[in-house]
Amino acid sequence: MYHYETDRILLRPWRESDAETLFKYASDPEVGPRAGWPPHKSVEESLQIIRTIFSGEGMWAVVWKETDEAIGCVGYLPSTSSNLKIESDQAEVGYWIARPYWGMGICTEALRLVIDYCFGVKGFSTLWGTYFPSNPASGRVMEKCGFVDTGRETVCPNLEVGSDQPVRVMKMTRNLQIINQTCRTSQTSQTCRTK
Repeated sequence: MYHYETDRILLRPWRESDAETLFKYASDPEVGPRAGWPPHKSVEESLQIIRTIFSGEGMWAVVWKETDEAIGCVGYLPSTSSNLKIESDQAEVGYWIARPYWGMGICTEALRLVIDYCFGVKGFSTLWGTYFPSNPASGRVMEKCGFVDTGRETVCPNLEVGSDQPVRVMKMTRNLQIINQTCRTSQTSQTCRTK
């Protein structure tokens, strides 16, 4: 099993013991709708989401090392689960972070780790991402990681919130990621270890 980390965060599988913390942050009405899901209504709902949605391959808790608390989620959806029509060697990325941690670059750090995993371990050729135009900060996270705006908008009928609203479509290819990785001056050290 792979665990990825930077100086500040660790990506690890979700645990049932994260349910209370997940509820604390995912019940915030400013968080979920920006990512296409409704605020959580109870700890039990958060636990059910950990057991079903967050337990799948490619989903990690973003853990703030200073407190050892899960403060968000990052991951990828394979083509069979994607909100977009993509090829089988491609994936769609997604992420959210708790409001107290907004503006600290955490999503960018977490997404870079997922990009490295998707291209380096899974061997995907292309990664896709979407964001609501009303949430430009999410688009900036992808831009900082090397995604480019395709100029396309679409709707994602699978979303629980905003399924009728357009989303901007971003894209990154493996070749572009290698160039970005080579040119990028790392602000934090990133390591991968096997457990």
